[in-house]
Amino acid sequence: MAIFKKLITALRGSVNEAGEAIIDAQALRILDQEIRDADVELKQAKESLASILAQQKLADKEVEKIQVEITEYENYAIKALESNNEKLALEVAEKLSVLEKKYTVNKEQATYFADNVKNLRQIILQTEINIRNLKQQVDIVKATESVQKAQSAIAQRYGNSTTKLQTALDSLERIKKRQEKTSATIEAKKELLGSETQDSLDRKLEEAGIKSSNQSAEAILTRLKEKQIN
Repeated sequence: MAIFKKLITALRGSVNEAGEAIIDAQALRILDQEIRDADVELKQAKESLASILAQQKLADKEVEKIQVEITEYENYAIKALESNNEKLALEVAEKLSVLEKKYTVNKEQATYFADNVKNLRQIILQTEINIRNLKQQVDIVKATESVQKAQSAIAQRYGNSTTKLQTALDSLERIKKRQEKTSATIEAKKELLGSETQDSLDRKLEEAGIKSSNQSAEAILTRLKEKQIN
């Protein structure tokens, strides 16, 4: 039974490792998709913010409008009292009571919208920063992944097979030596060709009697005597 349990545990470990390997292989793709999803959600959040901001502005306008009405009817009430018309002043006071209740409700709404706009703006700003940082990190991870793949390829081809690398270097050295030998042969042929051409020209001059092959002893002696006199 103990052996059977160990086998089950080992199988579970293998399954987990295989699952993690699949997830790791798709990690960058998953990150890219999550970033795209976050961008979509951020766009929706901005649209919601715009809607709430519009409601806040409407609520603020309504509050301003009611405040103007309250000020207006307060002046009416004061004038009614100044005219000793308490009945009319009471009616105006009732109107003011309604306006003040309306003002309170709209003021609370405007404050509620303003608070939500402030909070949403902070959340959106922080989300934008997080997404930008995440994109930068993904770019770095992708670049590192590419470099590591290149390094792995080089290590797999050459690092684990020094014999192949040495064979390639030996072949390269043989090619260089062969090229040097070929260049030297070409230069030697050029020199030989030039020498043969000069020899051929000298023979032609000698055959035509224009150039003598060797100076006579008498000519050499005469030349030496001339040098001695000079």
